[in-house]
Amino acid sequence: MSLRDQVEKLLPNWERWYPSLFDAASDLGLIKAEVCDPGSLLLTRRHAKVRQRAEDAHREKWGGKANE
Repeated sequence: MSLRDQVEKLLPNWERWYPSLFDAASDLGLIKAEVCDPGSLLLTRRHAKVRQRAEDAHREKWGGKANE
C-alpha cells in the first residue's frame, strides 16, 4: 500500500487541511524522523564502498596495483 493510500485511508480529503502528502503523513505518524550520525550524511563516506568496488572491478579487469 502506498503512502498516499495509507493517508487517504486514515484521513479522507486530507488535501483540505494539509499542503502536502508529507505533512499529512507526518502528522498521522506514518513517517517519522530518525536521528543519525551526522558523518553518515557525507556523500564521500556513503559512496566510499561503491567507489572501492568500482576501483576493484577496474583493477581486476585491466590490471594495476592498488593505492596504498
